[in-house]
Amino acid sequence: MKILLVNGSSHTDGTTMQALKEMTKVFSEENAESEIIQIGGGPVADCLQCHQCLKLEKCVIDGDGVNEFVEKAESADGFVFATPVYFAHPSGRLLSFLDRAFYSNCGELSYKAFRFKPAAAVTVARRAGTTATLDAVNKYFGIASMPVVSSTYWNMVFDRKAGDARSDEEGMQTMRNLAREMVWMIKCIDAGKKAGIDHPEPEETAVTNFIR
Repeated sequence: MKILLVNGSSHTDGTTMQALKEMTKVFSEENAESEIIQIGGGPVADCLQCHQCLKLEKCVIDGDGVNEFVEKAESADGFVFATPVYFAHPSGRLLSFLDRAFYSNCGELSYKAFRFKPAAAVTVARRAGTTATLDAVNKYFGIASMPVVSSTYWNMVFDRKAGDARSDEEGMQTMRNLAREMVWMIKCIDAGKKAGIDHPEPEETAVTNFIR
C-alpha cells in the first residue's frame, strides 16, 4: 500500500506540512508506505490547454515536478492533496499542479493514474476560507472516479504559524482519523478485488456540447 501526499504550500515545513506529518505518523503505524511530494516555492506553470499531452501522454511542460508526480501516481493506492488557504481558495501552485496532472492523464488515458483510487483534500487556514478551498480540490476527484475519503470533521487545521498547529487538537485528531479511514478504504478496495469484485467499467462515449 502506497499513499502519496502533495503539499501545495511553498513552505517546506510550514503549517500545511504539520497536518501531513500527523497523517504520515498514522500511515507508519498502519504499515502503509507514504511519501510527501513537496511542490515548493519555485514557479509552477499553468496548463496551456495546448492538448499536446493527448499525443505525448504527459505534460509538454517539464521540470516542475508534474510529470514525475503522475509517474509515481500510477503505482500509488491513495492520495492526499493539502493546501493553505489564500483568499478563500487553494494555493495557485497547487491548482496549476493539479490542472496539469489531471489534464495530462485524461483523454485516451482515462485518468488511469487516479481512477478508482481514494483521495482526500486537506486545508490549513488562520481563520476562514477552508470549506471553499476543500470544495475546489474535491472537484478533481469527482471528474476522475476517485472515492473521496472523509473524517470525523471536515479535513481542516487552524493555525497561523507552524508551531501553533498542535494547539488545534480537533484538527490534528481529524487528520489522524482521516489517515485511518484512508487506509481502511484502500484495504476494502483490495479485499473486494481479491473476492472478485472489481471496479465498474464506465461508459465514455457521450460528450455533449451546449453551444452548437
